[in-house]
Amino acid sequence: MKKQTGCMRISKESIFTGLNNLRVLSAADVEFDEYFGFTDGEVKELLEYYGLSRDYETIKEWYDGYQFGNVEVYCPWDVICHCSKLCADSGAHPRNYWSNTSSNDAVRRFIQEADNGTTKREIEKLVAGEVIKKGIHQELTYKDMYNSIDHIWSVLFTTGYLTQRGKPERKAFGNALKKGDAEGVEKRLAEYLRQTISIRDTFVQKPMKENFYHGILLGLLGYQDTWGISSNKESGDGYSDILVEIDDEEMGIVIELKYAEDGNLEAGCKKALEQIERNRYEESLCEEGIEHILKYGIACYKKRCSVMLADVGFR
Repeated sequence: MKKQTGCMRISKESIFTGLNNLRVLSAADVEFDEYFGFTDGEVKELLEYYGLSRDYETIKEWYDGYQFGNVEVYCPWDVICHCSKLCADSGAHPRNYWSNTSSNDAVRRFIQEADNGTTKREIEKLVAGEVIKKGIHQELTYKDMYNSIDHIWSVLFTTGYLTQRGKPERKAFGNALKKGDAEGVEKRLAEYLRQTISIRDTFVQKPMKENFYHGILLGLLGYQDTWGISSNKESGDGYSDILVEIDDEEMGIVIELKYAEDGNLEAGCKKALEQIERNRYEESLCEEGIEHILKYGIACYKKRCSVMLADVGFR
């Protein structure tokens, strides 16, 4: 098995190419997370073997700090190179051995195009050792990465210039959803849209625009690993956009999404809720014996969104 780190995904796979059905594990995935670098224990064992234990703190300060999945690891290339130098010269100073091992053209181009004050200030914060909060497109490919300056964070993260600190609140959206907190759902969805999408992503026909936001919602709900999520499932007199079953709480959620072509988000939400009621999308949930059902109408327009809740309580 060959693994690559510090690189973007290849161009989108297709059944018509010679390469398809790939399994992609990103820096955020927990599978094999400890194998993409040296763990702290492995570094200590390596240094002890070569009689370099005295240099542990220096090596940790310089080469620790990468994170794959749930494990913090050292850059293996830097550790190996510096140990080799120390074996030849016990007074060798640490340096970035990987800095000249690949082209930095993509990063340089993004930095040059970061002409807005916000992006520059955020880069300055990172250089100063601070932390910023950003959404990451882990599915981004070389073909698409220059579509938006906002993709700079995905590129820097994927190629190893940035690492994650702490755990993102991925389930906050779902928690607000099941509590009937329409305002909280709207706030978190709006924040996600601002951080992750480009207006260019919506330059398609209206039906495709709704599919685009539909996919985003499914992605956010995917973090709720104990929920039953159904997309475009037949229910009542039609096909509901998204149905959710939360077995441990015996409740269900119906979501209907609209793209507000004219920018009238409130009207879009009302239209979505009317469609839920007219087509009785909650019917399949009721047939499962679920009585507590929440109904959401969500409207999106470019990077904006609005969320309305129609019904809270037991049927």
